[in-house]
Amino acid sequence: MYRIKRQDDLEQNYKLMAYMAKRVLEDDNDVIAGLANVSAVINGYMDRINWVGFYLIKNGELVLGPFQGLPACIRIKVGKGVCGTAVAERKTQIVEDVEKFPGHIACDSASKSEIVIPIIKNGEVFGVLDVDSPELSRFGELECKHLSEICKFIESQPNSL
Repeated sequence: MYRIKRQDDLEQNYKLMAYMAKRVLEDDNDVIAGLANVSAVINGYMDRINWVGFYLIKNGELVLGPFQGLPACIRIKVGKGVCGTAVAERKTQIVEDVEKFPGHIACDSASKSEIVIPIIKNGEVFGVLDVDSPELSRFGELECKHLSEICKFIESQPNSL
């Protein structure tokens, strides 16, 4: 049904990634199923990453949601680490070197850089999209643009997603 077909042109590849993520979200409004497929799409289209997934707000803290990669931290307090900071500030975090980020939570020692984008639904933080890389300074404006587009689409979906 869905086939990952990477493009040589990075911009075109990321456009396809965002398109595919939107398509899998349209198939069903179940939050876990939808986000599981989105994490698989991102993992398939982005190279040089070692973890991609979602943390969702439950009872005032971030709880691990669907992801691709090695086992991860299950709970993160708001304001702690890169993910918790993204929630507290309601702002995308692009970290070139996680070792230099105050309070970084090391779930995978291979991770060197990270991008975390908050997802806000109905004025409240719903969760975050978190992508890690084993190389320094992996994420920039191009990745931020297309990953943010995916998060904006998630924000626009019915409340069940």
